[in-house]
Amino acid sequence: MTILVIILGVIVCLNIVSFIINQTFFLNELEDISPYGDMIEVNGQKMHVYSMGDGEKTIVLLPGFSVPLPCADFGPLMRELSKNYTVICIEYFGVGFSEQTKTLRTNENYTEEIRTALSLAGCKAPYVLMPHSGSGIYSEYYAIKHPDEVSAIIMLDTTSSAKTETKVPKFVYEIGKVQQSIGLNRIANFFVVPSLLKKENGYTEKEISDYGKFISHYYNETIVDQLSRLNDNILEIMEMDFPDDVPVLKLIPSQTIKQVGEEYQTNHLSRLGVNAESITLNGSHFIYQSDVARIFDATNTFLEKID
Repeated sequence: MTILVIILGVIVCLNIVSFIINQTFFLNELEDISPYGDMIEVNGQKMHVYSMGDGEKTIVLLPGFSVPLPCADFGPLMRELSKNYTVICIEYFGVGFSEQTKTLRTNENYTEEIRTALSLAGCKAPYVLMPHSGSGIYSEYYAIKHPDEVSAIIMLDTTSSAKTETKVPKFVYEIGKVQQSIGLNRIANFFVVPSLLKKENGYTEKEISDYGKFISHYYNETIVDQLSRLNDNILEIMEMDFPDDVPVLKLIPSQTIKQVGEEYQTNHLSRLGVNAESITLNGSHFIYQSDVARIFDATNTFLEKID
């Protein structure tokens, strides 16, 4: 018992010391990093909207979950797509440079925030939505509710709306906040910062550096609400019919097929209807970090075909 008490005491002391160091030296490390784009007031709070290019078609990039700084993460893809299109990156509330919000992270609220941000940024519908991962759910909701504003959806390995995800209790994500506050996430991130964010993949030194800093400040109340509501948001979509006149291209990485199986993808495409198709690309879930050329080519071919 004495040894156990000593071990627990050492752990508590280390956590306290780690908390003090983290709050003293790193609390304000993001203050000197300026937003890449414009801060637009949406429902009384600031949302970061970053744009490139001046093409006739507008592609709206919507980030997946657990991406701390989408404007940097999407950097190489934005530069490639901006050769032919106007490209907009939306950073949701609680993500990147955008402020937090107490508004519930429902499909409806995400959709209306996206629509408002795009309108205030001077963009005009219809848009080509390009969501990654969990944002596919919001994109489907957008197309269902406002099909006249969505000319197409190009999905980057998006979450299926034909199958629910494992329900994770909210307190699990709250633990992530605690770990972040005492610096444990920073230590872990030192070893697991995405290896695909490299110069050879088109990233700038600033994007790599900024992403590395933001990743240690990811968890907040807005993000916890987003993560914990994913399953409910999927269930809501499953009760809706996807519009037949919105064409969809789903880009599926080979590693994802190995992880979740082909049935996961075929069921999703079947739910999206006759105008949904897919292309399999070699790579991981974050396919856009390493293969922007293939995404660019697939986008051009698909949009030319549906015109």
